[in-house]
Amino acid sequence: MTAQQNTSLASFTGDANPYGGGDPYADYRTADLPFTQYANLADRQLGAGVVAANDEFFAQRENLLVPEPAEFDPEHFGHKGKVMDGWETRRRRGASAEQPWPTEEDHDWALIRLGAPGVIRGIVVDTAHFRGNYPQAVSVEGASVAGSPSPEELLADDVKWTTLVPRTPVGGHAANGFAVSTEQRFTHLRLKQHPDGGIARLRVHGEVVPDPAWLTALGTFDVVALENGGQVEDASNLFYSPATNTIQPGRSRKMDDGWETRRRRDRGNDWIQYRLVDRSQIRAVEIDTAYLKGNSAGWASVSVKDGEEGEWREVLPRTRMQPDTNHRFVLPEAAVGTHARVDIFPDGGISRLRLFGTLTEDGAAHLAARHQELGG
Repeated sequence: MTAQQNTSLASFTGDANPYGGGDPYADYRTADLPFTQYANLADRQLGAGVVAANDEFFAQRENLLVPEPAEFDPEHFGHKGKVMDGWETRRRRGASAEQPWPTEEDHDWALIRLGAPGVIRGIVVDTAHFRGNYPQAVSVEGASVAGSPSPEELLADDVKWTTLVPRTPVGGHAANGFAVSTEQRFTHLRLKQHPDGGIARLRVHGEVVPDPAWLTALGTFDVVALENGGQVEDASNLFYSPATNTIQPGRSRKMDDGWETRRRRDRGNDWIQYRLVDRSQIRAVEIDTAYLKGNSAGWASVSVKDGEEGEWREVLPRTRMQPDTNHRFVLPEAAVGTHARVDIFPDGGISRLRLFGTLTEDGAAHLAARHQELGG
């Protein structure tokens, strides 16, 4: 097992106060975590899952990846005890009356399949509402395993696990954040709680590193899609929803599953800037305003630039958008670039942006070299 450098950003230890009524998040402990600018690689929408856990007596492991914040109902009890919105294991016991306490090595674990393999920049272990029943400490390990391994295959002796978060004390009812600086591509995580307890949510922020062989087999694909390695670099406004929603898989299913800005009262416009999976030739564009009916963008344009220092070139001129509609455009000629930008006028929102094309020869070579360098 290889240990790597880790930095704890939000050090919360000890119990939170018992719940005293009112808003349960009023005394929730959190901090600004800079790595949350990156996409959540453990997003169910990307295909992430909790594939196994050694114990989930009080609360199911799948709750770890629920996208919404954990809820708390003080009156909700079941046959096994208090019903919690998270993953909670039973209390560990020692071996005998003389030694009733768990050992230093005792722990519970859960295996998480990332929705998209990638380089991890930070991890949030959220113990919301676990005030006196959270773990004393947590640790997180990562592995890179090809294909769709079973839990038994992941736990086999020949799988190499790399420590991303060493055993670290955490606090109850808190967002415990850890920056990760391991330049390696991971497909699975092993979350451990020492010795037992409950965790509400797990968030794994990072950069997607796709499989070049898969993209080559696809031929034409969405070169800005999050699951293919695209990412949002910047946006003018994130008032109502994150810009990353625009490159999530599938169509939007409700209004807040897209990107919507606040109402402008000036003569400007809103925009999102993206980095493509690598240098690409874009041949077609989709701009979807699904579920944005009275607040969709009025007009939109798309521009591309080639390289960090390249000049922006408009490839789709300012075009009228219709509410709750998927707009499709075939470009008159392929647009070559590494970055893209969608401008909306004057404000409002879009739900998805799709840029269909292929990698250039040098783009494919660069992506393959990075994949190999990161241990893919």
